[in-house]
Amino acid sequence: MQKRWNILQADPARVAALQAELKNVHPTLCEILVNRGIENFPLAKAFFLPQLKDLHSPWLMKNMPAAVDRILEAFDKQEKILIYGDYDADGTTAVACMVQFLRKIYKRERIDYYIPHRYREGYGISMQGILWAKENGFTLIISLDCGIRSGDLIDQAKHLGIDFIVCDHHLPDDLLPPAVAILDPKQPGCAYPYKELCGCGVGYKLITALAERLGLSEEEPHQYLDLVAAAIAADIVPLDGENRILAYYGLKKINETPNNGIKTMIQLVGVSKPLRMNTLVFMIAPRINAAGRMDDARKVVELFTTSDQEEALAFADLLHTANTERKTADLNITEEALTLLEKDAGQADKKSIVLYQEHWHKGVIGIVASRLTEKYSRPTVVLTRNGDFVSGSARSFSGFNLYEAIHACREHLVGYGGHPAAAGLTLLPDQVEAFSHKFEEIVAATIEPQSLVPELTIDAEITFDDIQPAFFQALDEMEPFGPGNPQPLFIARKVFDTGYCKVVKDLHIRFSLCQGRNTLQGIGYNLAEKFHLLASRYPIDIVFTLEENEWNGRKTLQLKVFDFDLSGNE
Repeated sequence: MQKRWNILQADPARVAALQAELKNVHPTLCEILVNRGIENFPLAKAFFLPQLKDLHSPWLMKNMPAAVDRILEAFDKQEKILIYGDYDADGTTAVACMVQFLRKIYKRERIDYYIPHRYREGYGISMQGILWAKENGFTLIISLDCGIRSGDLIDQAKHLGIDFIVCDHHLPDDLLPPAVAILDPKQPGCAYPYKELCGCGVGYKLITALAERLGLSEEEPHQYLDLVAAAIAADIVPLDGENRILAYYGLKKINETPNNGIKTMIQLVGVSKPLRMNTLVFMIAPRINAAGRMDDARKVVELFTTSDQEEALAFADLLHTANTERKTADLNITEEALTLLEKDAGQADKKSIVLYQEHWHKGVIGIVASRLTEKYSRPTVVLTRNGDFVSGSARSFSGFNLYEAIHACREHLVGYGGHPAAAGLTLLPDQVEAFSHKFEEIVAATIEPQSLVPELTIDAEITFDDIQPAFFQALDEMEPFGPGNPQPLFIARKVFDTGYCKVVKDLHIRFSLCQGRNTLQGIGYNLAEKFHLLASRYPIDIVFTLEENEWNGRKTLQLKVFDFDLSGNE
């Protein structure tokens, strides 16, 4: 499918003004910065040289004093404190941080943690978890990455003599839970300046406030930044503002003095330093998430809290195995899903995708939904049987509010929740067909036609002459990349096949391209169906990012091609 190419344009006057301030910075880099809201020297300095001192005071977060006071009261009364976290990477890393910190400043035996089982308990606070806390004498629960929408359960815990401190980053319901303190920058009346922290980030703020109140060194919370960076990578939150600072220093710690568990995972995966955000997103985070997807996420917390190397290796190996199982299930289900779509003669006319198979693994249907959304550019719901109910994961893209579409189908659902780009839902088996029809009806009536064609947002046009080591080094200093600060995407026009381009594994293209006197190598994944354009020997326009390839100790720049077309066809 040919993608839409959206080439960003920056105000020339603003670009010139920024370049005058930054002196010898390449004009294309200034163009990218202006398009990202960085228009003067102070903003550029803060962007390229993030400072931990620029993090906001944790005391700006609504209810922070109440949360700290309640924890210190628990210390004074020798209460048992339970750290309760979600089973994904954000929740488990948050629990690992909080458990380690509290065990250092309080009695180790009076701190424990609870991770709900994905299949037996489901997302968030569970009654099973509350009853376990009651049976084991816990009177304070600190929830991380969950709880903001668990008002009824937290109320029941209150009647059992258990207080809650909720640390969350999701949007709250109209009625907030009856916790002694709620820490969530998205709750009404919270003046905290940055709203996009992940769950682990909110937990980190609580750790910072406790450290300040107890008069500990300001360096104390910094030792958890590697886990915070892993959570930021896994939860796909914007990499701007505070998240950029936390990720920047978290990566620095990972590359210098990482948590024993992260160090073991790096060794097991076999990646070389320095690690980048991309490594966390595609190599580390999937292994953390795999534990909860395939079985029990408690092993993640054990990995990140143990100081014993052999024990860490054993837990890391379990995560590695779980990820292998996850990849197998993902591949098999994706292939089944593609076959079902190919056999459905009416699918081509639909504006959405809804697929249901009872045997599909619940832990990977969200990944499959993401793959289908990316391939077909359609809001996608993938469903599977879960006991007496059908569970689903839904995915969409920028420009279409998936949550609102699912909300419009609520008459067919038992429950649902999520965000504009991702959601979960539960329904009865006899409602699957009715939901599918209603979802298609809502999507078809509300989606913009252009949204059905994938879009590439291109930062700037460059030539092969621009692609020099100094230019790449300047780009590299824009790390960490992610939502809110994506890796720059470029277009180069009228380039030619040198005669050495070839198809690899019937799917990908190994590029060898020239423009003028310059030749560059590259790779284009899943572009083999467009190889005939190269074979025509006509000039082409390519859309790509720049990468550094190291082979036998020699570093070269190469292209990662996302799309290409004959010149003049744009």
